[in-house]
Amino acid sequence: MKINSLNFGLAGAITVAVVWIICSLLVWVMPGPMMNMTGAMVHMDMTKFGWELSTLGVFGGLIVWSLVAGVFGWLLATIYNGLTKN
Repeated sequence: MKINSLNFGLAGAITVAVVWIICSLLVWVMPGPMMNMTGAMVHMDMTKFGWELSTLGVFGGLIVWSLVAGVFGWLLATIYNGLTKN
């Protein structure tokens, strides 16, 4: 089965964009619980740290992470297609 590399990359970029926006909203609405969850995820005591949430940071991260995910998805599908050629 061949995967459309561009569509797969676009789907990855859109998915990461949606998750980034949801995560940013959660940090904005409830920073304390999100810091606790982040600390649990990385096995660290994050109580001494704080969030630096700015509009520029949210949109900059949205663009950069979406682009990275899109390129990664495209590359993944392209390699997969190359490996499954008959």
